[in-house]
Amino acid sequence: MSFEVAADAYGRFMGRYSAPLAVAFTEVAGIHRGQRAVDVGCGPGALTAELVRLLGGEAVCAVDPSKSFVAAARERLPGVDVRESGAERIPFPDGAFDAALAQLSVHFMTDPVAGLREMARVTRPGGTVAACVWDHAGGRGPVALLWQAAAELDPSAPDESGLAGVREGHLASLFAAAGLDSAQHQTTLTVRVRYASFEEWWEPYTLGVGPAGEYVQSLAEGPRNRLRDRLRKLAGEQPVYISATAWTVTCRT
Repeated sequence: MSFEVAADAYGRFMGRYSAPLAVAFTEVAGIHRGQRAVDVGCGPGALTAELVRLLGGEAVCAVDPSKSFVAAARERLPGVDVRESGAERIPFPDGAFDAALAQLSVHFMTDPVAGLREMARVTRPGGTVAACVWDHAGGRGPVALLWQAAAELDPSAPDESGLAGVREGHLASLFAAAGLDSAQHQTTLTVRVRYASFEEWWEPYTLGVGPAGEYVQSLAEGPRNRLRDRLRKLAGEQPVYISATAWTVTCRT
């Protein structure tokens, strides 16, 4: 899955969820002042910004394979070491960090087990590796309503339920496969987002971000309009409230 899209588009699509999720995620991971941390798959920098708030910019690094996201994160957080890199080859030495975190990125890694193994490599002994991914398989992700409507109109429509880590227990299994099965803690985190109108909620789907955005953009005008109308009925009265739940795993190295 490519995320070579404008950072602003990603922010309008997923940023409203990732910012509050970052607050809860860092709390569960036990991030605190005095630590050094790396954000793996940082995107435009939602989690990175929360790490900077907690630790200070000099104690935070980040990596992402997307040129546009790296540029956006660097502009947003000057002084933070943000590098263009995939999770499978993190460009930092062994044991460089107290914590390595991946928010909403494991399910898009080319090789999730290798990515988690790399996160463990750059984390010192006794440090923390943590990741969270949306519960797409359980219908509790932020785009669940979109995929429900799509399936009602076209039973052959794709969804995101087959991505890595998005079904119950699978993220923990990926950790174990990467050798991260000691002192492992599993939980869920839920955020709730308010949209003032249906159009405010629908418009980001047209920007081509992620599997859901790509699906909407792939539709001809007629099917796209039918999907929008079906979603309007499913969303109900305005304002629109969307709850999103993420599987979360933390582990000591």
